[in-house]
Formats: sequence, structure tokens, C-alpha cells
Amino acid sequence: MTWVPDSCTLPTAEKPLRVAEFDEVLGAAVLSGARPEPTRLRLTLRSESAARVAELMVRETACCGFFEFSLVATGGEVHLDVRVPSPHIPVLDSFAART
Repeated sequence: MTWVPDSCTLPTAEKPLRVAEFDEVLGAAVLSGARPEPTRLRLTLRSESAARVAELMVRETACCGFFEFSLVATGGEVHLDVRVPSPHIPVLDSFAART
């Protein structure tokens, strides 16, 4: 669980379950990824995964409020932008490595 920051308020017992859920959801959803900025990750997703990804992102912001997620559907594609403040770039690095 290298990408789970100390500031995460999710109960310790639930953290490995959330990491596994991210691995499962994003593993099935991500078509490609790009890192346009050190503090931003952009993922192109399978369109059928949008609802599940959105639900997971809402739950994640409840425990790790520094994440900013933006899910956009346009031109037949679905994009997920993930942003973090500069102090959390290592968290985004680890998150990106899992996709």
C-alpha cells in the first residue's frame, strides 16, 4: 500500500480493501494514461466503466480530501483527471504506477 498517504482517514483495516478496489476498477477501465503535469494524471477509460469509477472517486475524496478528480465524457471518450497538491506528488506517482 505504498500510495496510501498518512493523511488518509480511512480506517486502517479498510485501506487494503480500497487499494484492491482501485486495482480492480482501474485495471479493467484504463485504456491509456498521460502525465501532462507532475501534479496531474489523465486517464482515458472504457466508457462502460464511468459510473463505477465515479462512485469510487466520490468515496475516495471522503477520506483523502487532497485528491481532485474530474470525470469527463466527450467525443465518445471518457477521461479521468486526477490532481494533487505538490506535497502529494509521490502519492500520485504511486497511483499512476498502479494503472
